[in-house]
Amino acid sequence: MGTIIIYTTVAVAFFVMIARYDIHMFQLSSYRYNRYSRWLVPGNIVSKYRVLALLMLVPALFPNYLGVGFATGVTIGAWIYSLGEKFKTPLVYTMRVKRLFATNIILFAAITALSLLFAGKWAPVIIGAELLLSNFIMLLANMVNTPIEKAINRHYYNDAKRIIESHKGLIVIGVTGSFGKTSTKNYLASVLAEKYNVLVTPGNFNTLLGVIRTIREHLRPYHQVFIVEMGAKQKNDIKEICDLVHPTIGIVTAVGEMHLETFKSVENIQDTKFELINSLPADGLGVINIDSEYIKNYNGITSRCRITKYAVEGEGDYKAKDVVYGAGGVSFTLGNEQYSSRLLGAGNLLNILASIAVADHLGVPANKQKNAIARLQPVEHRLSMKVANGITVLDDAYNSNPQGAKMSLEVLKNFAVGEGNKRIVITPGFVEMGARQAAANMELGRTIAVSCDYAIIVNAVNREAIKSGIEEGCMPAEKYFLADSLNHAHRQLAQILRPGDVVLYENDLPDNFK
Repeated sequence: MGTIIIYTTVAVAFFVMIARYDIHMFQLSSYRYNRYSRWLVPGNIVSKYRVLALLMLVPALFPNYLGVGFATGVTIGAWIYSLGEKFKTPLVYTMRVKRLFATNIILFAAITALSLLFAGKWAPVIIGAELLLSNFIMLLANMVNTPIEKAINRHYYNDAKRIIESHKGLIVIGVTGSFGKTSTKNYLASVLAEKYNVLVTPGNFNTLLGVIRTIREHLRPYHQVFIVEMGAKQKNDIKEICDLVHPTIGIVTAVGEMHLETFKSVENIQDTKFELINSLPADGLGVINIDSEYIKNYNGITSRCRITKYAVEGEGDYKAKDVVYGAGGVSFTLGNEQYSSRLLGAGNLLNILASIAVADHLGVPANKQKNAIARLQPVEHRLSMKVANGITVLDDAYNSNPQGAKMSLEVLKNFAVGEGNKRIVITPGFVEMGARQAAANMELGRTIAVSCDYAIIVNAVNREAIKSGIEEGCMPAEKYFLADSLNHAHRQLAQILRPGDVVLYENDLPDNFK
């Protein structure tokens, strides 16, 4: 009996560690069953934790003191491994995560207690099986918690609705798009701050719950403008946010082939992004980027609001002219005004134009706009630039779409380097693109082949598709490398990197993609 108790104690300790890992992957999957189920495939589910859980069945089948010692060793090994494991996006201990963790432990404890009471000699086997199937215990815990989470979210929604409805005169601006929305949100906030007291949704708080949290925790009576970034993974996601905040100004930065696994078609993405414009009142303002093909050809606008178009390549109400790019940023003319910014790339120029259009509408003087634009800083991980030890790093790690990547590679291609220096890209390609994923990554490979001198493909998920595109683009085999992880990529990079080189980090996959 003492042996079983020791084994059970060790198993509980191990379960706490593996449950944390399972919940982390579930959080990275946005708590969505369909996204998490795609992670539950042999290539991902056979993690080191799962292998160690399988080993725990050995002492369960041979319940003796040697077996308990083996189980203890496995648990200590898992604990040491967990201490050293590095995640790009750490687990965020929200209240939902804490509740899920608690329910997970309670379910494990209940099954364990029942097996000890009624399963006799098979109890260790059942406990070992729990460790091996911990994913499904976590999903069961989430099902148990779902009614509670819905009730809590409903309370938070009603509270946020009460707060924003009591804030008379607040100007609400929605910003959405397949890419460019975070940068546009931040640039617009900087320009409008020249005249108004502005609140923006922080970081990646671009879901309904993120907007609710921003309203409840940050919106104050002295705020005059509330800029709301609106993200979407499926139809009606943006409409839900609009129904809460009721924007009078909306910006659609771009429409592209993002999240096709959930949207199923580009037409659904178009309809969803334009839920923002179609929610605007007749006296509102819609600001749209007509350099984006799927915005330019969209004919589903039902709102009677005024539409303002902006462009760099096409013809719009706000069109940048005399554009000059350089290592120090960009300069351009708009109407009779000359603007300059330290930001890089056509994408950032489009984001600036959207900000100017809204600032004009809200009466911010042109001289104050120009001063704010000259001071703009790149948004971290969105084509931001750093120079260290003679190496220029272009960080575009959060740009996970084909159009944005093409713009960033164009910047890399035209970036001035000294004789003998290299332009290098590190990328894992794109995910969550459904049937279009392979073709999009092949096209990325073809663009890479004509844009840089060296390429490092990270992770296995898109390796063959990108490699095929690179080979079609006739990049020599010795100029591209395959890496199993970002650390592996960095070791390969160190072998070719020299002062004066430029490195572009294009996109970064979350930890639940390998």
